[in-house]
Amino acid sequence: MNINDYGFLRVAAASPKLKVADCDYNTEEIKRVIEQALQNNVQILCFPELCLTAYSCGDLFFQKALQQKALESLCKLVRFLEERPSIITIVGLPLRIKNSLYNVAAVLSGEGILGLVPKIYIPNNNEYYEKRWFASGDDLTDLTVNIEGDKFDLTVDIESSKVPISSKGMIFHTTFGCFGIEICEDLWMPVPPSSELAIQGADLIFNLSASNELVGKNRYRRSLVQQQSGRCNAAYIYASAGWNESTTDMVFSGACFIAENGSILVESERFSAESELIIADIDIEALRYDRLKNCNYLSATSHNTMKINCYIDFVTPDKMFRRFNPHPFIPTQEEKDESLSEVFDIQTHGLAKRLLHTGTEKVTIGVSGGLDSTLALLVTVKTFDLLGLPRQNIYGITMPGFGTTGRTYDNAIALMKSLGVTVKEISIVNAVMQHFKDIEHDPDNRDVTYENSQARERTQILMDYANKIGGLVVGTGNMSELALGWATYNGDHMSMYGVNTSVPKTLVATLVTWIADTLTKEEASRNILHDILDTPFSPELLPAGEDGKIAQKTEQFVGPYELHDFFLHRMLRYGDAPSRIRFLAEQAFAGEYSPEELVKWLKLFYRRFFAQQFKRSCIPDGPKVGSVNLSPRSDWRMPSDASVHIWLTELEEWNEVKL
Repeated sequence: MNINDYGFLRVAAASPKLKVADCDYNTEEIKRVIEQALQNNVQILCFPELCLTAYSCGDLFFQKALQQKALESLCKLVRFLEERPSIITIVGLPLRIKNSLYNVAAVLSGEGILGLVPKIYIPNNNEYYEKRWFASGDDLTDLTVNIEGDKFDLTVDIESSKVPISSKGMIFHTTFGCFGIEICEDLWMPVPPSSELAIQGADLIFNLSASNELVGKNRYRRSLVQQQSGRCNAAYIYASAGWNESTTDMVFSGACFIAENGSILVESERFSAESELIIADIDIEALRYDRLKNCNYLSATSHNTMKINCYIDFVTPDKMFRRFNPHPFIPTQEEKDESLSEVFDIQTHGLAKRLLHTGTEKVTIGVSGGLDSTLALLVTVKTFDLLGLPRQNIYGITMPGFGTTGRTYDNAIALMKSLGVTVKEISIVNAVMQHFKDIEHDPDNRDVTYENSQARERTQILMDYANKIGGLVVGTGNMSELALGWATYNGDHMSMYGVNTSVPKTLVATLVTWIADTLTKEEASRNILHDILDTPFSPELLPAGEDGKIAQKTEQFVGPYELHDFFLHRMLRYGDAPSRIRFLAEQAFAGEYSPEELVKWLKLFYRRFFAQQFKRSCIPDGPKVGSVNLSPRSDWRMPSDASVHIWLTELEEWNEVKL
């Protein structure tokens, strides 16, 4: 498993167990952590600010002995890494250039010292008084630094550059991603250097920090890291000084974070007496896709950011340091109440606006006893309550046909009665049989004509009844069905406003469960909703079996909705290629589906998605509730006649490799 082939880069942040002003001890501990990172196939590793000396050396920074020892330790690490060329390591040290001392980050690899990045913003308030020792990197002109290896002698040499140092920032380019560096206080400024670095192409930002602990500070620090990663569409790797550097009035905790595009992937244990190492696989491809879609994410035409090319090796680990959510549309437990409430509110207020705009106070809605129509009815009921309209103005129409089972029929009637809407029952059997006779179709031929005739008859009833009462038709179809084209063109595909149009099937089930358990007070209504949730997905267009149970189960034909929702999310949200979606699905659904099953359903997804675009090109209005949407007026503009050849060929090539 080569994770780099799929757009991932493995990074780590470390907070080593250090001793203040003991460079030899610190260097050995840093080496030990590097070895630990190598065992886990880390490609870029970041240590805290001034980690070779420790941050809290105070006036000892002026001592030449400490400065020289830090430089000696740096050279020892360079020689150590020459035998370990697969990792890039970032460490901090005090560095004297001419008559000033700078707080710098040194980027090291098997190639040597790749570059030096000075700290720009120097704090000098409260418990911080760094300006006593360090000059700002802004005071530097572009220089190079010569480090004479055996003598550990430092000179400034502009002509024969060996180690570049820049006050305007550096971007380090690797085969698998680009990264930039800022130091501690830089992040806390109104315009951090990382913002410009991201604009200039840095996918990852590393922050070497020494941030002490105060009550509530970690929460704020964590939010800074999280928000800056989101603003920059980047990964942000933050490594801070550990507990062993605590001295005098300051206590450090070793807070380390790895964030990606606004989400914390992993964070360290604070106040650990031992060295801490956190690791994550960064999704470079997803970050670059977001930047590609952001038309304002453009590099400045002129800038002075220095470019450094560097090498890191491929990674073929046994496992990934990242979890892939198999149900990306379903909110986490911590966010569930807030997120589901927002979805429900967006749906209801979208419908409310349409009713107010059209001056309509009545609606028709088809209620089948299935999940989608249940959610649409619940949305409609809340909307009418919001507008102060009587629920009797909601005309719930159940339309039994050839495949309607007693379970779904009973649930449809019971649900409408429990919600206090007007209940209408109109059988479609006679009308459809007459239609078969008119078009000379054999009722025993249960083909697509047999099925679609029923769907279109139901839509005709809903439309005509809406005309009769002066109302509009509320649509019930969900986004997963639109993606697969699992809807009859100009049948259940059509309405006057589709409240579920951007709600995927997995979220429909989650939302109805939440409404049943949270918002529904009557036990009888809760029981009805839970029985609907337990009912298999089915359009019920084919006659029930002899046992009276559903004969036509959707997922037996199109595959598991949880897979299709995962495929849809990866394709539209991140622009993933088929091979990458397959790889991520293998991680997300490990132990549940074999690779062959995943490819089988992924192929079906692509075939149907491309073939059924013509239906999505003319869907009715409906509220957008999430980051993925298939409306031709919103997020997805696709030609109806596009070829699926490229996508299927990529999956076929994988099959050939497997064979």
